[in-house]
Amino acid sequence: MSAEKSSLHTRNLHRNPYDFDQLISCVPELKHYVFTNAYQTVTINFSIPQAVKLLNKALLLHFYNIKGWDIPDTNLCPPIPGRADYVHYIADLLGEELNETPTGSFVKGLDIGTGANLVYPLISHRSYGWMMTGTDINQDSLKNAQDILDQNPDLSSVIQLKSQPDADHIFVNIIKPEDRFTFTMCNPPFHDSEESAVKGNIRKTKNLKISKSKQPLLNFGGQQSELWCEGGELAFITKMINESSLFSSQVLWFTCLVSKKDNLNKLTNLLKKVKAVEVKTIDMAQGQKVSRILAWTFIPQKERKTWLI
Repeated sequence: MSAEKSSLHTRNLHRNPYDFDQLISCVPELKHYVFTNAYQTVTINFSIPQAVKLLNKALLLHFYNIKGWDIPDTNLCPPIPGRADYVHYIADLLGEELNETPTGSFVKGLDIGTGANLVYPLISHRSYGWMMTGTDINQDSLKNAQDILDQNPDLSSVIQLKSQPDADHIFVNIIKPEDRFTFTMCNPPFHDSEESAVKGNIRKTKNLKISKSKQPLLNFGGQQSELWCEGGELAFITKMINESSLFSSQVLWFTCLVSKKDNLNKLTNLLKKVKAVEVKTIDMAQGQKVSRILAWTFIPQKERKTWLI
């Protein structure tokens, strides 16, 4: 048995090693992919897309009571523990104003690029009872997200889906004049081209010591809009920051994952230019992967508590 994953957030339900007997009882097909490795640890081969997908399906059913979760093989299959961490750190960020973790439907979150998997809204609502809106530019992804909601009728009133009709915009077309969101969240496209995405996947494969093949094992799949955009992560978040200033009075905290630490300087300088009143960088670590959440607000501190009560 491997040790507790202590780098995960203290409220993360996935800190303990996976109990594969329990998970297989949720999703019996998973048993075909579970084995004991050279270190006598029961695990799966994370280079096999179907194994990762079935593990996710079992985790979402067992820990979050999400029934019938599935995604097309062409879509990003996210690691659930890391996605849950982002949600818990947002809860901490919101809780700073209250000295307690805010739960309930008065917290309204907006997930930019929710994808076919809908994981952030699912975990957010099941963990804290928040109302969530998921957006995407890909109609097939939204259709699959709707299929997941259809399998879980109790979520239809608490998770809403919105289509972004214009790939050049992020918040425009989504946030309407009457909307108020407690937070936004986003896992932005990391790469600046398809070639870069493929190279990154080969590198990840080598790091997992699975294969020295030059052929990428796309173990996490991914549509173009999920993996890359022109200018990569920096261009995407730059656009997000610039647009956020248009909705400065309608969102309490804007947040976004930043994978490349080198991008933080440019982004924080831009946030000064658009007159964000507070900027925070929250470090997250899952195993060897270190990421960070960039959070910013235009709402003065004395006014923030009223958003949360």
